[in-house]
Amino acid sequence: MTRLIMLLAVLAAFPPLSTDMYLPAIPLLQTLWNQPLAIINLTLVLFFAVYCICLLIYGPLSDRFGRRPPLIIGILIFMVGSFLCAASTGIEMLIAARIVQAAGAASAAAISMAIAKDRLEAREREAVMGYVSVIMALAPMVAPLIGSLMITRFTWPWIFVAQGMMGGVALVGVIFTPESHPASQDVPVKELVKSYGRILANGRFMSVVACTSLVGLPFFGFIAASSSIYISHYHLSENTFALFFGANALFFMAGAMVCARFGPRIGSVAMMSLGFAGLTAGGVVMALSIFTGPWALAVPMGLISFCLGISRPPANNLALEQVQEDAGAASSLLVFIYFMLGAGAMAVVSLDWENKVLFIGTLAIVTGSAASILWLLIKTRIRLPETS
Repeated sequence: MTRLIMLLAVLAAFPPLSTDMYLPAIPLLQTLWNQPLAIINLTLVLFFAVYCICLLIYGPLSDRFGRRPPLIIGILIFMVGSFLCAASTGIEMLIAARIVQAAGAASAAAISMAIAKDRLEAREREAVMGYVSVIMALAPMVAPLIGSLMITRFTWPWIFVAQGMMGGVALVGVIFTPESHPASQDVPVKELVKSYGRILANGRFMSVVACTSLVGLPFFGFIAASSSIYISHYHLSENTFALFFGANALFFMAGAMVCARFGPRIGSVAMMSLGFAGLTAGGVVMALSIFTGPWALAVPMGLISFCLGISRPPANNLALEQVQEDAGAASSLLVFIYFMLGAGAMAVVSLDWENKVLFIGTLAIVTGSAASILWLLIKTRIRLPETS
C-alpha cells in the first residue's frame, strides 16, 4: 500500500512541481527578456490549457490499452519537454517547450486517479487520496525553495533539468508497477470516446465536479500572481517569496492531514461543507485588507488553502463514486474541468489589475459562495460512500 501511495503522489505532483519550481524565475525572465507579466505567464496559462486537452485523450486510451502504456509514453514526453525548456533561449521557445511538457504531464494526473479507482474500494480510496494530498502538498512547499536555490546558485534552466529528472524517477516507478486495468482489445477507441457523452450526461458527477472546480479558482489565481505580488509589489527576495509560498502549501497539507485523519469519522458531506464555507471566509478577510503588507495575502490565503485541502480529496472521491464504469475517462474529465477553469483564472489574474490581492479575495468570495449554494442543492441527491 505504501508503494502505491508514493507512486500516486509522485504522479499527482507533476502539475504543482511543473509550475511551482518555476515561479521564482518569472520576475527574472520578465527582466531578462523584457516581457510583461501577461506574456511570461503564457508559459503557465498555455501549459494548463494543453494539459487539460491532453487529459481527455489519455483517459480513454488508458481504458482501451491499459494504464501503463499511455502513462509511460506520457512521462517520456514530459521529460523531453522539460529538457527543451532548459534549452530555451527566448520566450517563444519556452512557451513551445512548456506545451510539450504539458502534453506529457497530463498522463500522470489522468491515469493516477484511474489507478486508484481500479485498485481501491471507496472507503480505502478516500483515505488514500487524503494521504496522497498530504504528500503532494510537500511539492509546493519544497519546489519554490529548490527553484530559488537553483536561480541563486546556478541558473534558471536547471529548474527544468530537475523536472526532467523527476520524470525519470516516476518512469521507473511505473515500469515496476503491475498493470491495474488490462487492455480491452475488443473495444474500439471511438467507442471509448463516446464515454464522455455518458459522463457529461451524469448530472450527479458533473455537479460534484462543478463544486470542486469552482473552489480551485482562487488558488490558481494565487499561483499566477504570487511571485508578482510578493517579489515585484512587496519587494521580497526570491528566497523569502519561496518561504511565503511554502507556508501557504503547509496550510494545504494541514487541511489534507485533517481530511485523512478525521474525514472517515466526520464524513465527506461535512468536510466539503466546512471547506466551502471556510473558503468564502478567507476571501472576506482578504478583500477587507484586515492584515497589512505581504500578510494581507499570506494569512487569508493560508485559510483558503487549508479549506481546499480538507474539501478536495472527498470531492474527488465523491465524483468518482458517481460513475460505475469509464473510470479513466471520468478521472480525465474531472481533472480537465478543474485545471481548465484554473487556467482561465490564471489568465484573468495576469491582466493589469490595480490590486491583485483584492481581485483574488473577491474571486474567493464569489466561488466559495457559489460552491456552497450548489452543494446545498445536490448533497442529498448524490451517491455517497458507505462511510459518509
